Amino acid sequence: MNEMIYESKCFTATDELLVNPHMGFMTFQRFNGDKLNALDLNNGQGWTEGYPIEYQKWDGESLKNENHPDTSMAYWRVYWRFVEPEHRQYRWDMFDRALQTAHERKQTLMLRIAPYGSGKDQDIPDWYRASAGAEPEIKQRWRTNPENPLYAESFGEFIKAIAERYDGHPDLDSVDMSFIGYWGEGGDCEQLSDKTMKSLTDSYIDNFKKTPLMSLLTDDKRHHDYCRTKLNKIGYRADCLGDMGGFSETWSHMHVAYPETITEFGLTDAWKTGPVSFEVCWVVQHWLNMGWDIDYIIDQSLKWHITSFNAKSSPIPEKWQPNVERWLKKMGYRFALRHIMYSGQAKPGERLHIKSWWENLGVAPIYYKYPLNFRLKNENNSYILKSGADITGWLPGDIIFTEDLLTPHDAIAGNYTLQAAITGRFDDNPAIKLANDNRDSDGWYNIGKVIIK
Repeated sequence: MNEMIYESKCFTATDELLVNPHMGFMTFQRFNGDKLNALDLNNGQGWTEGYPIEYQKWDGESLKNENHPDTSMAYWRVYWRFVEPEHRQYRWDMFDRALQTAHERKQTLMLRIAPYGSGKDQDIPDWYRASAGAEPEIKQRWRTNPENPLYAESFGEFIKAIAERYDGHPDLDSVDMSFIGYWGEGGDCEQLSDKTMKSLTDSYIDNFKKTPLMSLLTDDKRHHDYCRTKLNKIGYRADCLGDMGGFSETWSHMHVAYPETITEFGLTDAWKTGPVSFEVCWVVQHWLNMGWDIDYIIDQSLKWHITSFNAKSSPIPEKWQPNVERWLKKMGYRFALRHIMYSGQAKPGERLHIKSWWENLGVAPIYYKYPLNFRLKNENNSYILKSGADITGWLPGDIIFTEDLLTPHDAIAGNYTLQAAITGRFDDNPAIKLANDNRDSDGWYNIGKVIIK
């Protein structure tokens, strides 16, 4: 074999605002291209949740969200009574339509089935209330007694049925674990017995084996400990980001609840294996009305390694849009190729050696396995060289990836451009944008020249 010839090239990371899968802002009870809450609810300071989606007419083209960041995620929160109106009679049509709509709008769907809300029309299903019989005194944030064995049996059976039908669905982003309390937020979770808590938790963990799960920060510490014991790749959600004193002058989520709970529950490193997702307290406009410091809120969330944020499909105040853009450039993962050294020539069937330096400029990894692939391309031929990289391990900071890629035995001799891309989970098309400016028209990133001899 001739002496190996190596090529070397450096790349500069860009400041481009990227929209990538499973991260960033999300729409809530809506999809890309829909009108936001500003046009229908209290001048943008209200929101809907827990009900079947009211689908808006879409022009089939624009995916823009006025006064709201572009997104790759949609979030649907629905009460149990609407999707199991009769015992074991499931409204799969609602799930199917939500998933299909998300797909059409270039989004994946995050899902929470909340057992009930606080309003009269947000009760547990009528069939369950009839079966449960007379209730003892109910806790402040409960609508039914979860210690009745029928509750864990019935609600758990429904969660299992969802998992059997949708676990691993390509358009299902993640499932937000929920089992008691108003809006499914886990109110008074600490009052549950170990047996009931474990039974309800198992209905998710034992059945969702492919789709990522997230647990609410408001759930009891026992719940989080048990989750990590059974499955260590569970992230967490929290539902009141931004509160800096809206409930009390001496207590707030940003100054007390979040830092204490994350630390005391042992979740400071949970982001390394499971996503962290926050939801706005009230809406962002309320933060502005209260005079709260958005940069403090942003920086704290980044410290907690936020991957996604639900602003309840409410508009972002114009004066804060630059702040939010800064946020989005750090939220979640942000991969950049910084340097690569590679074999400048090879024969068909020989190994093409690659040593590369990548940088994750975000605050979290990606939690879904997407392939890192390379391609040899010229005017007449194209060959994809699949690598064995596991990018879920690419934590913030530097990554060195080295591999010998096998060139096809039937490769035709000629001059080729070497390209790289993080491709789809179900096809070989580029799926994740890099913070590099050498992207070609079909999404691959040009690296340099290779001669197939």
